[in-house]
Amino acid sequence: MNSNHRNPVFWVSAIVITLIVIWGAAAPQGFAKIAGSVYNFTTNEFGWFYLLSVIFFVLFCLYLAIGKYGKVKLGKEGDKPEYSYFTWVGMLFSAGFGVGLVFWGVAEPMTHFANPPFGLGVEGGTEEAARTAMRYSFFHWGIHQWSVFTVVGLAMSYFQYKKERRSLISETILSEGKSKSKKKAGIKKTINILAVIATVMGVATSLGMGILQINGGLNYMYDIPQNAGIQLAITGALLVLYLWSSTSGLNKGIKILSNLNLGLALVLMLFVLFLGPTVFILESFTLAIGDYIQHFMEMSFYMTPYKGGTWVKDWTVFYWAWVIAWSPFIGAFVARISRGRTIREMVFGVLIVPPLIAMVWIAIFGGAALHLDLFENAGIAAAVGNDVTSALFVTLENFPFTTILSGLSIFLICVFLVTSADSATFVLGMMTSDGKLNPSMFSKVVWGVLIAAISAVLIISSGLQGLQTASLIAALPFTIILILMCFSLFNSLRKDRKAAEQETEKAIAAIIQKEAAASKSEE
Repeated sequence: MNSNHRNPVFWVSAIVITLIVIWGAAAPQGFAKIAGSVYNFTTNEFGWFYLLSVIFFVLFCLYLAIGKYGKVKLGKEGDKPEYSYFTWVGMLFSAGFGVGLVFWGVAEPMTHFANPPFGLGVEGGTEEAARTAMRYSFFHWGIHQWSVFTVVGLAMSYFQYKKERRSLISETILSEGKSKSKKKAGIKKTINILAVIATVMGVATSLGMGILQINGGLNYMYDIPQNAGIQLAITGALLVLYLWSSTSGLNKGIKILSNLNLGLALVLMLFVLFLGPTVFILESFTLAIGDYIQHFMEMSFYMTPYKGGTWVKDWTVFYWAWVIAWSPFIGAFVARISRGRTIREMVFGVLIVPPLIAMVWIAIFGGAALHLDLFENAGIAAAVGNDVTSALFVTLENFPFTTILSGLSIFLICVFLVTSADSATFVLGMMTSDGKLNPSMFSKVVWGVLIAAISAVLIISSGLQGLQTASLIAALPFTIILILMCFSLFNSLRKDRKAAEQETEKAIAAIIQKEAAASKSEE
């Protein structure tokens, strides 16, 4: 506790989150009403800002990787990667997606299949609707999402390992410098507080979705009721599990769970792939990849100002806000495990591999569900419309060994939640302990409890919409911070390159001068 008792970032952030928890618990209806109003205002007024910001992050990452800065090592010259590539990707996959991919892997394509994106003129339940559903699902879980995480990871890795700054979001924008003015210190603390609050809200959104899905699965399989009491019990059980994992240390807890998670996901994917409509899944995956590439820029900027509608705001804007909200956590975690890799390696590793895994997941589970509805009238889209949390379990009901598969899925969701939450408590501990790489047990426990508490309050007060609202509100100020991080990173890289070129020119000039002097002496 000693490392936190005088840290204003820790206490201000913790107090703000605690007050939100108390407000939501004491007056859930009033809390939900105000949250809904803020949600509508944010999406209506700033949806365009989210879309432009995220495509900027994509282009920025690609520019750094492909251009002259791609070979810059995120560390000193002798630093080597701490983790093998397979373990590194597994940790990225588990921490980055959490339960979101399991929640939406079937639910999103089936929702778009029944209700295609507004303004495209596509009729629901048709072949064209299925194709559009897969394309937009790939889009929402693809490169754009991971570009946000990549920006934070690159900036934190570069300034922490190359410039030897502390592991804090503020250190990627403002350095200590020679003068330590109160104004600069205040700005840095504000940046870090915003990062902490955004992270808590983003992770709480994922945790809440997972809790709803676990309850939905238990209800579908065993008729266990879907109510606040059951959801609070699930929250408490998960809290104990992820606190145990987080306090056991990064290598012991997170690394083991990440590898287990990746293995379980692969087993489930292969089972559905080979027992389901294999050829249909492979063909739909191929088609969706082509559609994704073809419509990449169109989807990046797609809005409907002339036709009205809220589809883009409800889906794309929410997704971008959600990933921005928990990008401090993912980015800091990526930086923590990526020392010694080059900019090009990190960009292609983080920006390409996890999105590809997500697309495969969506193609297998979403593709299987689409096949069942298109050719067997399974009614999955209708079931998802009634209860979005049941999407995965309704699909698995059409496969052999339904009980085993559903049980494995619930276990997988739990492991996803534990992995994401214990990673978050670790990173939040760092962010509120002046960037210490081994935060205290006290700070990790505090953040673990607060994440669970805010998630429970959001579920009880306004359900899924409340979870979405939390991410959207927290993400808005942090989007500006992300843009500043990009400019700060680019400016520092440019200065380093210029300094290196000047050193090279001096060395060459010295050699030429030395050779000229030697030649003159010989004469």
